[in-house]
Order: sequence, then structure tokens, then C-alpha cells
Amino acid sequence: MALLRAHHLLLMRPRAAFSSRPPPLSSSPCRRALPTTAIASRLLCSHHASSPPDDASASASPSIVADLLDYLNESWTQFHATAEAKRQLLDAGFTLLSENDDWDLQPGGRYFFTRNMSCLIAFAVGEKYKLGNGFNIIAAHTDSPCLKLKPRSASFKSGHQMVNVQTYGGGLWHTWFDRDLTLAGRVILKDADGSFKHELVKVSRPLIRVPTLAIHLDRTVNSDGFKPNLENHLVPLLATKHEETTANSSEKNSSSSTKVVHHPLLLQVLSDEIGCKSDEIIGIELNVCDTQPSCLGGGNNEFIYSGRLDNLASCYCALRSLMDSSKMPEELSNEKAIRMIALFDNEEVGSNSMQGAGAPTMFHAMRRIVDSLMHQSMGEGALERAINSSFLVSADMAHALHPNYPDKHEEHHRPELQKGLVIKHNANQRYATSAVTAFLFKEIARLHNLPVQEFVVRNDMGCGSTIGPILASEMCGKEDVDTTYKHFKAFFEMFSDIDRKLNVD
Repeated sequence: MALLRAHHLLLMRPRAAFSSRPPPLSSSPCRRALPTTAIASRLLCSHHASSPPDDASASASPSIVADLLDYLNESWTQFHATAEAKRQLLDAGFTLLSENDDWDLQPGGRYFFTRNMSCLIAFAVGEKYKLGNGFNIIAAHTDSPCLKLKPRSASFKSGHQMVNVQTYGGGLWHTWFDRDLTLAGRVILKDADGSFKHELVKVSRPLIRVPTLAIHLDRTVNSDGFKPNLENHLVPLLATKHEETTANSSEKNSSSSTKVVHHPLLLQVLSDEIGCKSDEIIGIELNVCDTQPSCLGGGNNEFIYSGRLDNLASCYCALRSLMDSSKMPEELSNEKAIRMIALFDNEEVGSNSMQGAGAPTMFHAMRRIVDSLMHQSMGEGALERAINSSFLVSADMAHALHPNYPDKHEEHHRPELQKGLVIKHNANQRYATSAVTAFLFKEIARLHNLPVQEFVVRNDMGCGSTIGPILASEMCGKEDVDTTYKHFKAFFEMFSDIDRKLNVD
């Protein structure tokens, strides 16, 4: 999918060329990983306010754009994105697994598990699965560049209550100024019985703001550029009242209480939202979020305007395609492989975390799936054979051609909005695309009459990698969302048959 901004992945949708990119899942030991692709969009703010279908074929294949908007508006953080995916999988009849329990898996079964409530693996086992058969995987990431609260967030500047933040990922930080911002994420609560639990929280109203300096005090900003110091100037304002007693007690107290390190006003806002007492909050992990809802826009309502399109658009298309391609028992009756989606956290900062793509989460899951399905039969090298027969689509966003900066793209490889998925190529292996993997994916597109684009970065410009940084607000083409969903769904339904027709040593 293409966005108006740049991004890389094995398979991507074009998006507006006004943002960034994600880290590679392609380093995995899967036999083949697909090319990078991208999207471009933004939608109507109201629930399910999608445009009427353009033709008869559209009515036969309803748009998922309105559902994507709902998902985006629910998923302000990686935690909320994972929780919403979990809810939808449970509603679709998938079985929730725990990594700490034994797994008893069966052909035809549909399962999933979460890690850190920010990473999710879901899979459907084909009825005709045999030991050594492969996994057909679509991987994406739940995180996006943002500001996050520091462990000691309370600070005071000239009589104002400020909130200390740190930058996460490679964001365009000037876009965070003068926006209606708020906070969302998770908190750790202490129950009356002494136990602990984590709770998701989302403050829906504008709560904080990062104001810019008035033009009268910065006369050269338009000629010299806006160059804020990220430590001194990118500090959100919470309130004006300076609470002397709280500040003094913070200095004198060595207690680890959150009241010492976070403004009591902030804790009160969070406790009101959750429905608990302030002193029950003993830990917080919060992102700064834009309150502007994801919506359709443009003269023809053809664009989706939203933050976090990179990479929640890919997450939702992957999630929906897995659920819809395994909804009925007969849809898995002839499947010989295992259909899987992997939604990772921390892609924007390198994926090297317990819940990131660099962790062995997916391969541990593959090993456990193979072991559980072995039952009484023994298979020599079953996991190794399964990995060698597997196919991974790294699904992220690609930067579409920016009409004001056409020279930023290589002349013959300019992804455009509304023109379909983007397969990314790079001779230096920044993407895992090869002639074989690109062919297999394009063959599925050909059989379903779905548009495909190809991307190569200019030789005089840098290139990202898949499963990177993003803009606070992006846009992508509405049609590209449905194209991506159809392509992903067709991948799950057809890849096993097409793959058997190609033999590459």
C-alpha cells in the first residue's frame, strides 16, 4: 500500500510521501519472504460511514474501509491495537492460547496468543496439514513513532505544570506542535488484596499541548526553518497551577510512589478515566496521542487521513484477511499449510525487544505448533522442513509519489495512491524481495485482477528496511485498503496451490 510518505516492506501499500518507514522481518529463516508494499488513506470520522460502492462488483465484495477506520480510532497505542485485534479474533471464534500452557492443537483449528499486550500471533491450521508443510505468514507491526512519558514525567516551568516526554522512533517531531494531544496506554494497578493488574486507559479529551513560539518572538523561523530543541521545547503543557507542596514533597521523599514522579493532577485524570483511586496507580506506560479522529477526506472522499497508518493499516488488513479466509470450516478443508499473521511491537526502534520481530516469538510459535500437531507420528526435521517451505509477507507502508516533490522518486518506480500494492526491491537486500517471491505474489494478483506496483529507491538516496519511522499524521488511498485486503485474503486462500506449481532448488 502506498502512503504519501516513504516506507518499506516485503509487501506494502502506497501511502502519502509525507512520513517514514519500518524494520525488517525479512531476516527470518523462512525460505522466501515477499517484496515490500504500501497504502495511502484517511476516512469519515463516524462509525461505518463508508462511501457507497462504485459498481456491482463492489457490492459483491464490500469495502472494509469503514471497519479500518473503527480499528484506527480504537487503536491509539500498540496496546489498544493488540487488545482490539484480540477482541475481534475471539468474536470470530479463534481460541486464545497462553505461552505458559500446553498447547493441544488440531487440524482445522484457529488459535492466537498475545505477548506484552502489544504483540500478537494468530494462525489457522489447514485440515490437510502434514508434518513438514509450511507456514504462509503476513507480518506487520503495531507501533508507530510517538512521544512517550518519561519515568519521572512531572516538571515545572515558570509556574506551569509540564509533562516530560521522550521521543520514540523517527517521527517528524515538528508536526506534534500545536495539536490537541492527550495520553493513552496502560497503567499498573494495585488491588485491595495486594495483587496487581494492568489496565488500558485512553483519555479521549484534549489534555496536553506543545505550543510553538509566537512569530513575533521568532522572526527568522520562516527563513531559517523551525528547529526546536527536542529536550527543551518538545515538552507538553498540562496546567498552569504550580503545586508547591507537591513539588517540595517530591524533593524530600525517597518513596517510589507515582505521586512523587507524576503530577497528582495527571494521576487524578487517569484514575477518573479508569474508575479507581489515584493511589492504586503504581506504574504507567503512556503514549502521547493526537485526538483528531481517523476519517475520510478529499473532494471525492477518496483518502484516509489518519495517524498510525504505518502500520495499523497493514495490521488490520492482515487480521481481517486471516479471519475472513478461515471463517467457515470448508475454507480450511483443502488447506495443506498453516495460515498465520504476526503483529509485532517495537519495529520503529529496531525490533530488538521481547515483543519485537527480532525476538524468537514467531519461531518459538512455529516450533510449538509443529510439535503439538505431531501427536504420535515422528517427523525428522519437521520444523526445519516447515520453515524451508514457508513464505513470509512483510507488510508495511510505502511512500507514494508526492506531487510537490516528484524528484524524490526514481523515474520508473514511482508508487501512486489508489494504484495498488507496492512490491519493494533493493539490490543490497534491504528488502527480502527476489524474482521468485515477487512472481508468486504477482501471480496471485493477476488471477484476481488486482493492481500491483513496484518500487526501487533512487541510487542517490537512502533506503529503509522492513518490519521504521513515521509522521504523526499520514494519508493513504481508500481503494488501496480494499485492494490490500483482497490481496492478503487471496494469498491465504491460493498461495499453497500456486506455490506447488513452482519448483526452485
